Amino acid sequence: MMPMNVENSVLERYSQGAQEREEALCCPVDYDSSLLALLPQEIIDRDYGCGDPSRYVRDGDVVLDLGSGGGKICYMAAQLVGSRGHVIGVDMNDDMLELARRYQAEMANRLGGDRVTFLKGRIQDLALDIQALSAFLSQNPVSNHADYQTLSAWEQRQRSEHPLIAGESVDLVISNCVLNLVADGEKRQLVEEIFRVLKPGGRVAIADIVSDRVVTAAMKQDPELWSGCIAGAFQEQEFLSVFTGAGFAAVCCDKWDARPWRVIDGITFRSVTLTAIKPEVVSDATADRQLMYRGPFASVTDDTGTRWLRGQRQATSAGKARMLMQPAYRDAFIDLSGTQAGCCTPVDTETSGCC
Repeated sequence: MMPMNVENSVLERYSQGAQEREEALCCPVDYDSSLLALLPQEIIDRDYGCGDPSRYVRDGDVVLDLGSGGGKICYMAAQLVGSRGHVIGVDMNDDMLELARRYQAEMANRLGGDRVTFLKGRIQDLALDIQALSAFLSQNPVSNHADYQTLSAWEQRQRSEHPLIAGESVDLVISNCVLNLVADGEKRQLVEEIFRVLKPGGRVAIADIVSDRVVTAAMKQDPELWSGCIAGAFQEQEFLSVFTGAGFAAVCCDKWDARPWRVIDGITFRSVTLTAIKPEVVSDATADRQLMYRGPFASVTDDTGTRWLRGQRQATSAGKARMLMQPAYRDAFIDLSGTQAGCCTPVDTETSGCC
């Protein structure tokens, strides 16, 4: 049996979805109505997702939306990043890109500035500019092995010298029900690309469909199930492990839909929103800071293998202290560095006058 072309199947289905709404491509999502109010109705109607990653956007962020489609989440995020921020949408589908760009001038006027850029690219290869590739191929068609070697050398230079998305240039990577559309053999590269483009300390918020069991081989040969966000779904544990394996920290199922979206052949599919951070690289490993794990568990083990006991002071490096004091850890730790017995923590000194 000839293997199915996942990318062509997805492109065809979503090109149809850009022309008329396909209810089967989306889950019910409660989006912020105040952010939707500014958007053209056509963009709202042609959107297909399973979550709302826009709620993780902060003022001043550079946001990258993977598989941006008609631009709905991008235009929502643009209202949240403010005048200091910017939103980049990457998609491979020409029809979806045309829909998103059709309203770009109108949205720039409504937002008070052009804060959104839409680029054509494959989300599993964010370094390769597809428009530049198409222009190169029009002048240098490939008809033999020598031509192919020339193309490969050009792609390598392009990724290095003129990447579509530069390394360590993004504060937040978001995506709404798109990672499952990438072929299984390219999913690890996709997550590694997310890691590459994020700044140290950068964040991830990925809404996607996961399964409670591994999807069967028969399902993976069904084009409709691939484009319908089923065949390429991560198994729920795999969804977390592929991010930890790429070097992310604070990997978390921040939102977990209790009600399944679909159940097929006994396999349950539901919407989950994963959050994570890219740790900062700190060369100083001197244990000159003290943290305490608040609880509620008797102990926890962090992503570097350090075990933290509830209520016990533990020495750690400045780099790890900064990481564990980030909002991603939900105030699980108290920074006791520099405090005296019976006194307040450093954050309270200005108001209480102690220490």
